[in-house]
Amino acid sequence: MDELPVDQVRTLLAVIDGGTFDAAAAALHVTPSAVSQRVKALEQRTGRVLLVRTKPVRATESGEVVVRFARQLVRLERDARAELGLAPGPGAPVRLAIAVNADSLATWFLPALTRVPQDPPVCFELHREDEGHATALLRDGRVMAAVTSQSEAVAGCTVRRLGLARYLPVASPEFAARYLTGMVEHDLRTAPVVVFDRRDLIQDRFVRMATGNEGARASEVRHYVPTSEGFCDAAVAGLGWAMVPQAQAGPLVEAGRLVEIMPGRKLDVPLYWQQWKLDSPALSRVAAVIVEAAAGALR
Repeated sequence: MDELPVDQVRTLLAVIDGGTFDAAAAALHVTPSAVSQRVKALEQRTGRVLLVRTKPVRATESGEVVVRFARQLVRLERDARAELGLAPGPGAPVRLAIAVNADSLATWFLPALTRVPQDPPVCFELHREDEGHATALLRDGRVMAAVTSQSEAVAGCTVRRLGLARYLPVASPEFAARYLTGMVEHDLRTAPVVVFDRRDLIQDRFVRMATGNEGARASEVRHYVPTSEGFCDAAVAGLGWAMVPQAQAGPLVEAGRLVEIMPGRKLDVPLYWQQWKLDSPALSRVAAVIVEAAAGALR
């Protein structure tokens, strides 16, 4: 196999994005039969099954590699056309898909994006994803860059350390007086807890750290609140104790609306910036701004 034919690669991407062969055919202005033939030809050329023919279709592990290549190809073509003055209309925006965790979104990440140079204009498509799972979006090509807690670079990506996001264990004064009156590290295993979603393990990690017991977990009385602002509000309202970013918790502690339930104890989560290995001026500008902003916002 000397090369991957561009028309076949683009066809595979259209099938994945459209979810069906018919949708891809409509997007490419060809027949569904032509789409099927191109995908089969690409599978024969690579010697691998690239699609699982379900509804909607999904890429196999090998298919994800080709889809990621297709998205990078599209990105490079757009950048080249822009530099040659062939972009679709003057001032056409560059679109960048980025995965970022909710706590970064609620604190330092959005203000950083406002500092990205807008010549040419850059449009952001943000995917909210837990920092421990954001690299999955990089692997399947759905985003070009991600804020992640994974230090090992995804294949085809570069990685840079951003810093440490600090979390404090907090609760409302009333909640602490009701539930956390004994040995707090043990009370945390039974007291109601606020959790972002079922992928959020930071409360459990803190309990393990506080107790020194690798098998310990926070209480099974769990309230799932999947927004960063709502998560913090739930702690203030007394729904449960929670691990809240220091940037959000600090002012509320000073105002007396929250208390640190184990003063001096905290949990630091390392964050990294991973991005495709692309010579993309827009992506490079964004990366530079994010790294600079993180240096001021993270520890």
